Amino acid sequence: MDNTMPILLVPGLICSPRIFAPVIPALWRFGPVTVANHVRDDNMGAIARRILAEAPPRFALAGHSMGGYIAFEIMRQAPERVAKLALMSTQARADTPEATARRRGMIERARGGQYRSVVDELFPGFVHPSRQGDASLRQIVNDMSEDVGAEAFIRQQNAVLGRPDSRPSMAWIKCPTLVLTSDTDNTVPNALSDEMANGIPGAKLVVLANCGHLPQLEQPQACADALVEWLRN
Repeated sequence: MDNTMPILLVPGLICSPRIFAPVIPALWRFGPVTVANHVRDDNMGAIARRILAEAPPRFALAGHSMGGYIAFEIMRQAPERVAKLALMSTQARADTPEATARRRGMIERARGGQYRSVVDELFPGFVHPSRQGDASLRQIVNDMSEDVGAEAFIRQQNAVLGRPDSRPSMAWIKCPTLVLTSDTDNTVPNALSDEMANGIPGAKLVVLANCGHLPQLEQPQACADALVEWLRN
């Protein structure tokens, strides 16, 4: 009997399928793996609807960073289609006023032709402090930012700006849930992962050591191990 489960992966802001490349081989044996296209719309509702229209009838869902915001929206729209949920380096809260101001500034700079400099400024917050000089990691982030492009980056930022607070809906999540975070995530503080793990019934919290906001790239084996356990159990 075939017990495989389709797996749907949703990347984060300025991230392309490259972000999941190091962990996909470990996941593939559990079922067909798809990386969602999250660059075509400028609001969370539309992004989730389009992803759901293209997704299998039922699937395991893993969202990284902005992909976690999209995963929450998918759970609001079609919870019956999600068999398992993984929330990676993300949060349930809406932006603070300070974060909103920063995003609006990045949008304006990207519109003004400064997209690459915005990406360069984001990089130090994406990785563990010990990896800030890692040229290979920086190259992958630069390559992903080129995959996405400035126009899609602006759409993504507008979608993130308009997202709702997902904390009220956490208690409704009934599927097995993994909350994956890192010991040094300078983009999404650990306390926000604790909040999700405590707010989602039965959720499991995993904290990766010596890692920043990009666990698939920074600690691929530990990240893959956590996702494999999530799929297996």
